[in-house]
Amino acid sequence: MPQALIAEDEPLLAAEIAEELARAWPELKVCEVAHDGHAAWRAFEQHIPEIVFADVQMPGLDGLELARLVGDRAHLVFVTAFNHFAVQAFEAGAVDYLVKPLDAARLALAVQRLKRRIGERPADLSGLWSRLPQPGSGASGRGLRWLTVPQGRDLRLITADEICYLKADHKYVAVVTADGEALLSTPLKELHARLDPEIFWQVHRGTVVNIQAVRSIHRGLAGRLSLSLRERPETLPVGPGYAHLFRQW
Repeated sequence: MPQALIAEDEPLLAAEIAEELARAWPELKVCEVAHDGHAAWRAFEQHIPEIVFADVQMPGLDGLELARLVGDRAHLVFVTAFNHFAVQAFEAGAVDYLVKPLDAARLALAVQRLKRRIGERPADLSGLWSRLPQPGSGASGRGLRWLTVPQGRDLRLITADEICYLKADHKYVAVVTADGEALLSTPLKELHARLDPEIFWQVHRGTVVNIQAVRSIHRGLAGRLSLSLRERPETLPVGPGYAHLFRQW
């Protein structure tokens, strides 16, 4: 019996989706209804459902971030009041989208598409997070205000100001703060593109630094530069191709 998770912060709408699913697909089991993104992620990790109905805008963790964490482990149907989000998500590989207020006939069509896809490998929507505007983005468009990173079964919210630097580490990116680090599977290039370019500078092929976290610049042998940080003991080498960024320092 396939399982579905409903992640929707409006209780009445979540109940309506569950009711219409029971009518359109009696064999489908709704394993849990979550009313915020963090609860949805915990529920997904607990049940590993084949299907997720995800509201694009939820408190704590939005639907795009949830899709990034789920990756290709479940079929996604987005629920949103903003049609342009849904259409782009659908084009990126989501099984379908539902626009608020809920239309029963539209949900029935989504169910038919899900039934056809349930035996197939889900599309990997982890990269969707970097391609669409996010509720967590700054209103000025100058970059993300925070990153959400998994820590065991929990999620940690790291504000942009807390980040000292980002460093590529094989298949992951280390998000380094004053008191530790966390790993993300999102490529460094994608993360850098979502952060404020006036604050976050790429200083090496695999390193992006929060320039406000830099204490001083050192010139070593052959003129090689390195950065000392205010709240971290390590120094960061500056690649030759990025030395020009510090000419005015």
